[in-house]
Amino acid sequence: MVFKFLTGEFIDVIAWTDDTRDTMVWRFERYGNAIKYGAKLTVREGQAAVFIHEGQLADVFGPGLYMLETNNLPILTTLQHWDHGFKSPFKSEIYFVNTTRFNDLKWGTKNPIMLRDPEFGPLRLRAFGTYSMRVSDPARFMTEIVGTDGEFTADEISFQIRNVILQEVSRVLASSNIPVLDMAANTKDLGKLVTTAIAPQIAEYGLVLPEFYIENISLPEEVEKVLDKRTGAGIAGDLSKYMDFSAAEALGNPGSGAGAAMATGMGAGLGMEMARRAGPWGAAPAPGPAAPPAPPAPPVEVMWHIAANGATQGPFPQSQLAGMAAHGTLNGTTLVWTAGQDGWKPAAETALSALLAQTPPPLPPGA
Repeated sequence: MVFKFLTGEFIDVIAWTDDTRDTMVWRFERYGNAIKYGAKLTVREGQAAVFIHEGQLADVFGPGLYMLETNNLPILTTLQHWDHGFKSPFKSEIYFVNTTRFNDLKWGTKNPIMLRDPEFGPLRLRAFGTYSMRVSDPARFMTEIVGTDGEFTADEISFQIRNVILQEVSRVLASSNIPVLDMAANTKDLGKLVTTAIAPQIAEYGLVLPEFYIENISLPEEVEKVLDKRTGAGIAGDLSKYMDFSAAEALGNPGSGAGAAMATGMGAGLGMEMARRAGPWGAAPAPGPAAPPAPPAPPVEVMWHIAANGATQGPFPQSQLAGMAAHGTLNGTTLVWTAGQDGWKPAAETALSALLAQTPPPLPPGA
């Protein structure tokens, strides 16, 4: 009667449908942990089922549909010391492990990474990026990380993974000997180095990192500002050009703190540059030949208008009026006007009077 009662009970179904995006392990809850003999276990793709019996890891099932009987529970049968003819319920904990990838997990440096750059010397860098994580060994993951946690999420292990990542990122960047200005072009190779370095330690947790990306490597803000100035000035280590550019920038914004600081430091910087150019004995170099003075600008010639036959003519340059006076077409009574003069006046009453005085009188008759 007992056997008939046990074998006549409804079939027990054990399965897990995950409706979250961050659950890595979920314990199948059953009062008293009683699992009926012959129960159906459904393990979906991207899952594994781990049996824990009396505190010991008994069996791990991959994707598939299983009838829980003695023929497919060899380890559990050995632990239970079952008689093959006895089909009674057994007490075990079943944990479902999510073996799919957990994507877009973030990592980033808390503190700057110190390194010695071949071009700029000692520098501090920051870096950040993303990675993906997947359970590769459910049994090891259960024993090393999860324990008896009934619902284990990715956040509970990601902190530890980030510590491992940051340790290796610091080591790889510091020992790469890649100039900081070239690191952006080598993030893929640097990422591979980090992934290879951390793989053995991550494997001890039963995990793998299928993807690892370095998205950005940045300098401190004050260093970036100096590099921006160098780029803006278009220089390659020329101190005088850099100082000229900085001085012009400061003078263009005299009220700013940067302008005041530049004005204060310009004297010292220029003094150092002059001392450097003066030579080791501090003597100023002998002056070279003086440059010839620039030729003076040509004078602007005054333009005049004249009144002739009831009409205005001109304007004429004053040099041309001298010729007109010599030919008699301009005399002291000719009305003239130039810019700035108050109305028309006889030429004799203007600045042209000196020009008229130089005109010789007409030749006497018969000469």
